[in-house]
Amino acid sequence: MKVYSSDGSVLMEVKSLDHNGSNLEFTGTVMGAMPVKGALSPEEARTVFKLIKGFGFWMFLLTFLFRRSK
Repeated sequence: MKVYSSDGSVLMEVKSLDHNGSNLEFTGTVMGAMPVKGALSPEEARTVFKLIKGFGFWMFLLTFLFRRSK
């Protein structure tokens, strides 16, 4: 999975996902060179709900995986 910056360059590439207890762990590279290993806790994952504003955005998220890239 690749995460792109606003100019279209690859910001981060996630190469693997795993779980360790309740945490979601990932490995990959940042900016194409620096290896990174991180973890996402359930508490931090739930904070995404505070960022979602409005019904229209919820509808967008429901259809996001089925959309084509431009």
